Amino acid sequence: MKKAYEEALIAGEGGEVPIGAIVVCRNQIIAKAHNQTEILKDVTAHAEVLAITAASNYLGSKFLDDCEMYVTLEPCLMCAGAIKWSRIGKLVYAASDDKCGFMNYGKEVLHRSTKLEFGVMHDECSHIVKDFFAKRR
Repeated sequence: MKKAYEEALIAGEGGEVPIGAIVVCRNQIIAKAHNQTEILKDVTAHAEVLAITAASNYLGSKFLDDCEMYVTLEPCLMCAGAIKWSRIGKLVYAASDDKCGFMNYGKEVLHRSTKLEFGVMHDECSHIVKDFFAKRR
């Protein structure tokens, strides 16, 4: 999660919502990404989607069954769909997103074989998102 947090900091420095994600396969980081919706002018350029694309390219496969994704904020419904279709083996997220997070719809949004863990580095990851929006207001 520390590496995902580092990606979130990069996003925040670039004026993006500070969310970072990494994908690990067999104890090796194979992809890392942060939000890039502003720079790419693309509403789908969330950290999770970009990390999935990078991991799939690295492995040469659309399925990521043997991979774990670490993300600093609970994925939105769009990202949860991408996580489902890529069949990520395990999803770990830090801070909950009560407003836009996929858990508002239930864990069933994910693939049935995806393991779920949350709360790792919750305070740090929650803090950077709250600070980002406080500065914008």
